[in-house]
Amino acid sequence: MSKLFTPYNVKGLSLKNRIVMAPMCQYSVEAKDGIPNDWHFVHYVSRAVGGTGLIIVEMTDVEPDGRITDYDLGLWSDEQIPAYARIVTEVHKHDAKIGIQIAHAGRKATDADQPISSSNLPVESDGTWKEPRPLTIEEIKEMVNKYKEAARRAVDAGFDTIELHGAHGYLIHQFHSPSINNRTDEYGDNYAKFGVEVIKAVKSVMPEDMPLLFRISAIEYIDGGYGLEHSLEIAKQYKEAGVDVFHVSSGGEANPGKVKPANTPGYQVPFARAYKQALDLPVIAVGILEDPILAEKTMAEEDIELVAIGRGMLKDPYWALHTQEILDGKATVPKAYKRGF
Repeated sequence: MSKLFTPYNVKGLSLKNRIVMAPMCQYSVEAKDGIPNDWHFVHYVSRAVGGTGLIIVEMTDVEPDGRITDYDLGLWSDEQIPAYARIVTEVHKHDAKIGIQIAHAGRKATDADQPISSSNLPVESDGTWKEPRPLTIEEIKEMVNKYKEAARRAVDAGFDTIELHGAHGYLIHQFHSPSINNRTDEYGDNYAKFGVEVIKAVKSVMPEDMPLLFRISAIEYIDGGYGLEHSLEIAKQYKEAGVDVFHVSSGGEANPGKVKPANTPGYQVPFARAYKQALDLPVIAVGILEDPILAEKTMAEEDIELVAIGRGMLKDPYWALHTQEILDGKATVPKAYKRGF
């Protein structure tokens, strides 16, 4: 059996294989109420039918103005819970596990009248992005509680794990990035302070055996952006606060400067390996890993625990089954689909 299709356990989460569906925004909420609809139900359940071990629901925001657009998911109200529970229940019928990525877009909330952030710096200074308003200390405390309440709702909905979005230039990233955070108070003196407070708050409402995942940009690509050494120092504090698994990506804070992402298959895997070596925690590698042979090779050296597939799984809901067929010569498919394999 290929390494990609061996089981994996982290705390109380047991996965049938090492394949993760990366969270990818669908921009498909029709009523702008943040509630998943039939599109989301079919989208996620079909990947469970398709053999994925762990599905991570797209960026789901803690308040209405925390969304990238008004067509994104939210988890700011108990009224939103039943629609998520419906998805979770059906995913579980296909021997898959499902998590949800909780987030706030911060200064990248394009439909907010005035976005909020760690500072007043817009995404770009060319006038195409709104200038954000820095959160006050009191508002930061309220925001931490909003993350906590969203996590509580995720637990109530039956999710198997929770991922915090601290990458790609969204709110937690906006606090731990020296290029974005120009505060002169305690949240500027310690770039990790906001993220640490969010992690601790979220952990307080999670079951003891439920792992907390954290997506982080290992490096930035803007001119003067932080490098691997900075992000690892931040990640060490996040580990101490309670992160169990790091999902290692890069960039996303603005348009790249002189240093640009390679955008070649597996280009972010070295970052995941650096996190594994420095932090001795499980890592999820991501970044153009849809080629089955490359995905398996990424796992083969045994320093990567999980592989996340993003766009490749948008193109093929049954990516896992097709990959298993290529790697192992046969696939474990639902009874109704056996004739096709």
